[in-house]
Amino acid sequence: MKIIAKMLTLAVFAAAAFSLQAKTVEIEGLDSLEYSEQNITAEPGEEITIKLTNNSELPADAMSHNLVVLVADADARAFDEAAREAGADNDYLPTGMDDQIVAHTGMVAGGESDTITFNAPDETGEYDFICTFPGHYAAGMKGVLEVK
Repeated sequence: MKIIAKMLTLAVFAAAAFSLQAKTVEIEGLDSLEYSEQNITAEPGEEITIKLTNNSELPADAMSHNLVVLVADADARAFDEAAREAGADNDYLPTGMDDQIVAHTGMVAGGESDTITFNAPDETGEYDFICTFPGHYAAGMKGVLEVK
């Protein structure tokens, strides 16, 4: 009986530890100006790790990528326009718009990757993620984090 109780206790702890692990999503920024994954689902407050990789062989000034998760009511188009104006020196992240960002990677050139870990918003809904390298969002490099 003690052995069964110990096994059940271990099973409960193992299940709890597994549920506390961060959800990990690996995404590639493609030369076709798309993400390899356009949809991520998460529970409210769930810890998420996103690894963005750019396997392009094009020069960094022609084909770099980032991934910016925006708040639910953000205007992605306006954010992207402001990002373009912010320029490369600021990794195409607009100053003064931090309140529009849930999380973001750095800009990654070919052969590079960046990893971010954050908690999904507590509110259910859809949160756009975009690449702010000039022209990429307009060409369709975007996706949705769905919190449900």
